Amino acid sequence: MNRMTGFKKNSIAVAIATTMVGITGVSGSAFAQTEQEAALEEVVVLGIRGSLEKSMDVKRDAKGIVDAISAEDIGKFPDTNLAESMQRISGVSIDRVNGEGSKVTVRGLGPDFNLVTLNGRQVARTTGGRSFDFQNIASDMVTGVEVSKTSNATLPSGGMGATINLLTARPFDTPERTMRFGVKGVMDESSDDASMTPEYSGFYSDTFADGKFGVAISGSVQERESGSQQALVPGGWISVEGQMDNNWDGVNDAWGAVPLENQVNRPGEGDIYSVAQNAAFKFEEQQRKRTNGQLVLQWAPTDDVTATLDYNYYQNKIAKQFNDISVYHAWQGDQRGVWSDGPISTPIIYSEFYGAPSDVAMGGGSTAEIHEGDMLGVNLEWQVSDKLNLFFDGQHSEAERTPDSPWGTSNVLTVAAMVREASSVDFTGDIPAIYVDSANGVNASDIIVTGSVFTNSKDYSEVDQFRFGGNFEINESSDIDFGIARQEVYNRSQSVFVQRNNWGGAGPASDLPDELFTAKSISDKFDESWGDFSEVGGLEPLDIYYAWNFDAVRAVAESLYANNATDLGTANRVGDCGTAFCASTDYASDTDRATTETSTSAYAQYNFSSEVRGMPYEVNTGLRYEQTDVDSVSVVPEYDRAEWNSNNEVAILGTGEQVYLSEEGNYDYWLPSIAFKMDVTEDVVTRAAVSKAITRPDYNSIKGGTTIGTIANGGIGGGSTGNPSLLPYESINYDLSVEWYYGETSYASVGLFRKDVSNFISNAKTEKSLFNIANPADGALVDEARANGANDAESIRQYIAANYADSDYVDVTYQEDGVTVDKIFIKGNPATDNDMVFLVDTPVNSDVDNTIDGVELAVQHMFGETGFGLQANYTIVDSELSYDPFILVDQEAMVGLSDSANLVGFYDKNGFQARIAYNWRDEFLSSRGQNTGANPQYVEAYSQIDLNVSYELPQLEGLQVFLEGINVTDEAQRVHGRDKRQLLGYYQGGARWQLGARYAF
Repeated sequence: MNRMTGFKKNSIAVAIATTMVGITGVSGSAFAQTEQEAALEEVVVLGIRGSLEKSMDVKRDAKGIVDAISAEDIGKFPDTNLAESMQRISGVSIDRVNGEGSKVTVRGLGPDFNLVTLNGRQVARTTGGRSFDFQNIASDMVTGVEVSKTSNATLPSGGMGATINLLTARPFDTPERTMRFGVKGVMDESSDDASMTPEYSGFYSDTFADGKFGVAISGSVQERESGSQQALVPGGWISVEGQMDNNWDGVNDAWGAVPLENQVNRPGEGDIYSVAQNAAFKFEEQQRKRTNGQLVLQWAPTDDVTATLDYNYYQNKIAKQFNDISVYHAWQGDQRGVWSDGPISTPIIYSEFYGAPSDVAMGGGSTAEIHEGDMLGVNLEWQVSDKLNLFFDGQHSEAERTPDSPWGTSNVLTVAAMVREASSVDFTGDIPAIYVDSANGVNASDIIVTGSVFTNSKDYSEVDQFRFGGNFEINESSDIDFGIARQEVYNRSQSVFVQRNNWGGAGPASDLPDELFTAKSISDKFDESWGDFSEVGGLEPLDIYYAWNFDAVRAVAESLYANNATDLGTANRVGDCGTAFCASTDYASDTDRATTETSTSAYAQYNFSSEVRGMPYEVNTGLRYEQTDVDSVSVVPEYDRAEWNSNNEVAILGTGEQVYLSEEGNYDYWLPSIAFKMDVTEDVVTRAAVSKAITRPDYNSIKGGTTIGTIANGGIGGGSTGNPSLLPYESINYDLSVEWYYGETSYASVGLFRKDVSNFISNAKTEKSLFNIANPADGALVDEARANGANDAESIRQYIAANYADSDYVDVTYQEDGVTVDKIFIKGNPATDNDMVFLVDTPVNSDVDNTIDGVELAVQHMFGETGFGLQANYTIVDSELSYDPFILVDQEAMVGLSDSANLVGFYDKNGFQARIAYNWRDEFLSSRGQNTGANPQYVEAYSQIDLNVSYELPQLEGLQVFLEGINVTDEAQRVHGRDKRQLLGYYQGGARWQLGARYAF
């Protein structure tokens, strides 16, 4: 018998229907019982067609506008990643991390605007925001996903874009014994040295004692190796008005500006222009091991009472290693540019010429962290009478992110070749080209050790939640849903870093053996081409980088410089190893910030059904009250001095003491909603809904305490602070839709939506003088140097060294000849230097309103009994507030807003299944800031093709083999700034293939 069209109890459909109790406000046990009784003798189609049929039924039966994805069978989700499956839903688009779906955007509202729950419960998370990382949960653990695009009183608040509920299996949903095992091999072509890695999964479910007790156990382990080749401007682009320059004559001076002379087509007044902070190539390898587990126990002592205890666990261990090569723009010396036309002007080619050799920087480092979390929940359902049912649901959830290496959560050791007499960057190609003017090129024999940073950070999150409610039937046509809830969310983040600020070099190049560094080609790593510098007569791009082992070079550097007093003196702390070449676990000495957010809610919803002129309709009107208290406690380092240790950076040094702060905030909201549904004909359903919704500020924004960067570029510091008094975003939502169900698995729909969004949160950048730190790059000595002809950082520092070497605030070291200056350390002098100015980002609510509106089109069609079918959807989204790249301050523009489309073709018949999916997302604003401040980031339009093929072997019933391909055409992602030529990141990955088998019995 062909299992894909055989007789089977509709267990997944019952699972979805039962879980809808807590999600859509449908009456509890009575609803589940009647649905289950009806489903037990139902003929169920499994596979692709069965999945689509169940999802369509959820959509049709929902009170509001709900889309769903159902597993094709227990342990078999349509895609290997939940987010990648969800993007098949109209209005849903995803963000990818390392080529894998990570977070979702719904109707133009980004990940932080969408509430993700597991079986109706909020999951603890360590993302720092409200978003949920779908990489942490294997799709094998999920039986369905429901996306509620309209709000109602029974739904928890927070999902201004959508409420996304992940459903897992319950043993009472599969009353017969069910066992399933899967194994696959994963090959990721993005990695240079990846091998096939394994993935295992298993599921067991059974009921006992005449169906009164049930148990379900499932687990999954996946290992993956991947890589990424990246062309970057990691420091970002700084933008200034066209008339600004860096002559420092007191007129139109600006940091990051260029001179008036030696420019081709230089922008002028009425234009704005941008200059890249740096340009880099980075090559990364990643290893990941993800473990998921689930245990569910159910007990039904009577027909009216059901108790469920469930435990969910995940662990995701992620390690990355990288090498990079870069040139840093000091915005000094002889600066030259060839510029594009305005009004937003970008350097086609940007060059800097130096009076003395500067550095070609090379970094090597790694990240290693463990993401781990669990949830223990209990649910009780009691059918008190024919008219009243009650439920109680409680849960405790924890999540943490911790280091997984003695070198810290992240680390970087920088080396450099001090051979750059000049450099140029050509931005005309798909990726930038770097030219380095050096007499003998960049060689391993030129490499010296410079600075390093070893960071340990960890996050902890805890959620305690309970809900009590029920449904009371007034009469045959009306009933009331009611309930109360309380939720406490605790988030804590801690970090400590060890930083050596010896950016000028710790020792001579002869210290390091050449064999530590292996030369490799840059251009061989990329599919795209770079520019040829034809605008300046043609130059040969730098086509070499050095691959080196971080552990090996770190060990050599530690053995050379651990007892070097000068080098050790540049460090802010020495770390656990005592040499400053490792991380510290002394979290108490650095930043520690925590928030507790307590929310109490109550709701009531009246549901009425009737008919008019033979057309059945339903009305659901409700009111939800939410009250929230926020308490924030922070401990941040105190700083008291600054040292100008290299041309481009001023190091900010701490006292070893800390600043303690306690802050709080609170707010409350009434959230009304009304939804209307009418079956115009047996096949046509119309819907209308209006509701008010909120999205709370992300957790990082409500953490108190001010943190600052320990490096001030150009003598200007940076920092950020949270605001526990922030109020949520608010929106009034309007929805209209028409759905035509013209076949068992076929439908077409069109939906209109509008969201009036207010209470925007934006970052206000404020100049503050923190800690009264004297700035050595802004004071009497600097003014004197400029008065004597020094007009850039290098010449200013040389002037101070030549004239004030005996000062208590100036330390100068010399090379072996005793004359040539080796290193210059200039300390801030409180008596003569101005205080350091910090640009501090502070989140604030604004009075700007915005309207988002859009159209969703969707069709799902089966071509009779041929086995062929298709899905297609297209979403158009528009906003009143689009980002204006001509404005140089932060703007209340919507992040993540974009059109999207999906097209899926499939075949499902006689045990053979095949599916090919094309998804596209238009360009969107991904951030309103770069490392340089209020400068935008745009992710360019991206499309991807995925496919999977499977076959059920007739020789052994229950055995299925399959092949899955992700990003089979090797598409890359590109991010730019105010202009497409302002590259911020080009990320090239590769296809991922999975070959495996499943066996069910």
